[in-house]
Formats: sequence, C-alpha cells, structure tokens
Amino acid sequence: MSETKEEEKLVRSPEVCSWADDEDNVYKIEIQLPGVEKDTIKLKMYDDSFFIKGETEDTTYVGSYGLCCPINPEEAKANYKNGLLKIAVPFKEPEFHSIDINID
Repeated sequence: MSETKEEEKLVRSPEVCSWADDEDNVYKIEIQLPGVEKDTIKLKMYDDSFFIKGETEDTTYVGSYGLCCPINPEEAKANYKNGLLKIAVPFKEPEFHSIDINID
C-alpha cells in the first residue's frame, strides 16, 4: 500500500505571537509560516479564537488558538509577506480593567 503525499508531510504548529496594542483597541497576531505560499493559507476567525493552516511541499502548519477577549472577526485585516502573516482585529469591547501585578 503506497502512502499519499499528505501522509508524507510533516505536521507542525506555526509560531504565533499575539498582543493587544498600546491603546487596547486592537488585537495583533503574527504567525510564522516559512516557505508557505499565500494561496495555500486558510485562516478562519471567530469571536474568541482562530484557525490557521498553511502548506509547503513537505510541511503542513496547522493550529487552533483561543483569544483572551472577544474580537470582531468581520473587521480583521491580514497581510502576508516573506513567511509572516500579520493580522489586526479590533476587540468587541476595547476597555480592559486590568491590574498591574508586581513581581518579586
């Protein structure tokens, strides 16, 4: 029985970095997808999470990630260049009531 091309691929989680902007209005996400062509990327965003998948000839990058706060996925903007996917999406409620914690 021969293996299909999909079975031969490595499956990896992409490196993801995410944070709220300085004004706490926009959630920013950067996803590293080295060697991935833009037309192979699938990005789905929900109010509280997102799913990403991208493929190279020998690797499939895939992951699902929960978000800290509700976002407006309909207003998301994404840009892909040189293996880096950048996403900016506004929060549903931009006000955060956070407390700075001193670390000893």
